[in-house]
Amino acid sequence: MIVGHLALISSSVFAGVALYVNLVEQPARLSLSDQAMLSEWKTSYRRGLVMQAPLAAVSGALGMIAWRYSGELGFLVGAILMLSNWPWTLIAMMPTNRALSAMDTASPTSDARTLIIKWGILHFARSLFGVLATIVFLVACSHLVLRN
Repeated sequence: MIVGHLALISSSVFAGVALYVNLVEQPARLSLSDQAMLSEWKTSYRRGLVMQAPLAAVSGALGMIAWRYSGELGFLVGAILMLSNWPWTLIAMMPTNRALSAMDTASPTSDARTLIIKWGILHFARSLFGVLATIVFLVACSHLVLRN
């Protein structure tokens, strides 16, 4: 089922991007001065939002469609995991995002580094949702192949 495979592909891309942020970009960002770190975070956040939000929505929607037409429960579970990125971001991460976005890049407050470290920890949950959804979608796709 092509829709299930597209859900798997989009969740894999999401997971890869999210892991890159946590494993590569965040440590590099933390090695910068507070001013440069905040400036980099703001630029990265704006660009990442445009990529990650649609990927989570598309992957979740594709997983729901695959579940609807195949009856394979794994697609529903994977879709829920991918769509969980939205409430997690809006409820858990948004206060930190707003606080960082409101800071003046030229003279960040003493909380900037602490908030960016917190942001990285919160973002790791997004990586986890993506990786788990990818594994679940892979298993669901495998079940479909074995069934046919």
